[in-house]
Amino acid sequence: MNASPSISRADVGLRSERGPILLAVMLSVGLVAIDATILATAVPAVVDDLGGFTQFPWLFSIYLLSQAVSVPLYSKLADQYGRKPMMLLGVGLFLLGSLLCGLAWNMVSLIAFRAVQGLGAGAVQPIGLTIIGDIYSVAERAKVQGYVASVWALASVVGPTLGGVFADYLSWRWIFFVNLPLGAAVLWMFVRRFEERVDRAPHRIDVLGSLLLSGGGVLLLLGLLEGGLRWSWSSPTSITIFATAAVLLVAFVLVERRAAEPVLPLWVFRHRVIVPAILTSLVVGVLLIGLTSYVPLFAQGVLGHGAVMAGFALAALTLGWPLSAANAGRLYLSIGYRATMVIGAVFGLAGALLLLTIDGDSSLLHLSVPCFVMGVGFGFAVAPSVIAAQSAVPWESRGVTTGATMFARTVGSAVGVAVFGALVNGEVTDRIGHARPDLEHLSPAVLEPAIHTTFVCSAVVAVALVLVSALMPRKVEELERQR
Repeated sequence: MNASPSISRADVGLRSERGPILLAVMLSVGLVAIDATILATAVPAVVDDLGGFTQFPWLFSIYLLSQAVSVPLYSKLADQYGRKPMMLLGVGLFLLGSLLCGLAWNMVSLIAFRAVQGLGAGAVQPIGLTIIGDIYSVAERAKVQGYVASVWALASVVGPTLGGVFADYLSWRWIFFVNLPLGAAVLWMFVRRFEERVDRAPHRIDVLGSLLLSGGGVLLLLGLLEGGLRWSWSSPTSITIFATAAVLLVAFVLVERRAAEPVLPLWVFRHRVIVPAILTSLVVGVLLIGLTSYVPLFAQGVLGHGAVMAGFALAALTLGWPLSAANAGRLYLSIGYRATMVIGAVFGLAGALLLLTIDGDSSLLHLSVPCFVMGVGFGFAVAPSVIAAQSAVPWESRGVTTGATMFARTVGSAVGVAVFGALVNGEVTDRIGHARPDLEHLSPAVLEPAIHTTFVCSAVVAVALVLVSALMPRKVEELERQR
């Protein structure tokens, strides 16, 4: 299939002819990014209204699960039928889920409707980045990805604040209702301004492969997210979940080897450019969840700052990432993808090593500096890896390629949750005799060494980031010409 967007390439700014499409991508990504965090500060209000205190963690887990497992399917369908219909479907499902969440009558219904939201969110980021790959050249793409990264940075700060404002002064339901007019604007812009020419050829949807991947992916992520919390790692429940996930994923591999149009082609995991991009996203996902989970907790529980100041420490990460992502293009155009990614990985390692110097006497600024340095590293490592992977494949494989990197980051985050959580719980158990799920109520004397174990683990993982970045071929451009 050959396809291309009907867009001129005069400028990369928001006021150019492509500007409304870029704005629509940024706004849709912003909606999804904010909804990943906006509920955090509104949980008490939701529980007071609907009850179900023991069930509320599923508001976050179900959103992540449904979003993650739908990414590969959307990405494949976008390669088969075009980006526009899949983006419209994803945004439409997200808005439907938002409306239903705002009307939820108990915690169970809210959790179910969050799953609908997540199914819609699964289309937005991978297809949004794929659209950017379609309408912008390699030289332009890094600057544009900086715009998208800045949306995530803003959302990570605005989301929790906005959730608290709605919960305190309006109603927690407005957390979801506010998505409706913004999402309607996104749909209007995509319908009116984004045109693509897609050859209408018959396709075969890989139903069996999709079901096996979704089932195996859900169970794998579920086991990683809930293991050690709702059940012990050695419990029959945990063993059954991981064993079933393994069986389904092995069956998926066998099915994909024979599928006419596999939902996630196995050649993706043999491609010399895509594999380093996937591994980079995976490792960054591990590091990212460690920072976002434990840096604010360290700032509050050990250094004694409030939630707002703890958020500022983490904001240093979200400031460094878009700054480096926006400037990565100049670097990789002059020295290449691999060198830029390695530089980013070295920054990430430097930031992780700086984290090791943090203790109970450190200032908030001291805590913020490693986060900023790691954010710079992530921007230089991730942006070139995604652009290299997109550039190394034709249009009809670009969606699958982008989706694979997004899915890898989600899996990395789930692995990070499991590993870091096990380390912290193990340290807490050694000191007080049992694990404590409510870590924020532990004394600084217990919390500091427990979180410090995650900093040590981050440094080890950051070494892996350097190694996987070095796997990127030196001459990606030559591979592009050979494909």
